Amino acid sequence: MGESATADDAKAEFLVEPFHEGSPGVHVQAAIAAFDDRGLNVELGPFSSVASGDVEALADASRDMIINAISSGATSVRLQIGAPGVDLSIGTLHDALQEMIRSAEREIGSDSASWSREEKQRVVRMLDERGAFLLRGAVDDIAEVMGVSRITIYNYLNAIEASAE
Repeated sequence: MGESATADDAKAEFLVEPFHEGSPGVHVQAAIAAFDDRGLNVELGPFSSVASGDVEALADASRDMIINAISSGATSVRLQIGAPGVDLSIGTLHDALQEMIRSAEREIGSDSASWSREEKQRVVRMLDERGAFLLRGAVDDIAEVMGVSRITIYNYLNAIEASAE
């Protein structure tokens, strides 16, 4: 994948949804190809990916990436460009959890406050598949967002585990 990144490179952090467990979906592969085609380095991360290189090449590749990803089935693309030397880190683990919840809202198509019981169960499954419950305090935070008790979240998780057996 592209040339090695240097400190003088600009960076493009991108997140292509929907998330698929395991290897990147065709829509993510299409996004990565837009950067690879221009010889730009791409580092895949757990929450987003980062391409590095010349700012003009990044700008051109970013346009192609959006088109490629959407035409290959992406439901949304988030892109952040940083000048050389600027840190584009995603923030804290709490920020990551909040982003997972926002992503679930986009996938469900409604705000968490309006989710039905079935939608809440579906979101708990999605968040579990994405590792959200590995984060300390996630059960309490997710329960608060959904307007349910932590016991309800644990019941949903137990039902997911039981259905997998």
